[in-house]
Amino acid sequence: MTTLENRPNTALLVVDVQNGAVAGAHERDAVVANIGSLVDKARRERVPVVWVQHNDEELVRDSDDWRIVPELTPGDAEPLVEKNYGDSFEDTTLESVLSGLGIGRLVVVGAQTDACVRSTLHGAFARGYDATLVGDAHTTEDQTAWGAPAPDQVIAHTNLYWNYQTAPGRTAGTVDTKDVEFGGTS
Repeated sequence: MTTLENRPNTALLVVDVQNGAVAGAHERDAVVANIGSLVDKARRERVPVVWVQHNDEELVRDSDDWRIVPELTPGDAEPLVEKNYGDSFEDTTLESVLSGLGIGRLVVVGAQTDACVRSTLHGAFARGYDATLVGDAHTTEDQTAWGAPAPDQVIAHTNLYWNYQTAPGRTAGTVDTKDVEFGGTS
């Protein structure tokens, strides 16, 4: 379905599941467990798992906050893309990694819902990728002190609007962990 030529494969894209990004996140443990089960499923089905790791003044490289949570361990052969902006494609190697793997469809999980996950979904879709959000495998922290809705509402709204995202020649949607079908990997 993707508009990208010769990209029949699917990848699991794990965005910013780092200690500092999920420490105070809504339903952190359940979300990390769901991500872990998807990583295991992808590996069993020989679907590429691509990891994204954010660097900035709050997630300083090599600090404990910067590290991927201890429950998840990137495999030695699994690509890890470092980024400095919300959109995982912006000024990173992600596009070349995905191109090299023939990836045209992304299954997206991670943190934070209203920042890097949202930016990456839109960035992927605008670049021609099919993009599926796993509705119970992304999370965010409480930003109500700054006028945002409660985290569960942010997550629910993101799941709702992404389920109805449309564009010519591309698919989007939201599924639960139990319903993820990687398919499309040759």
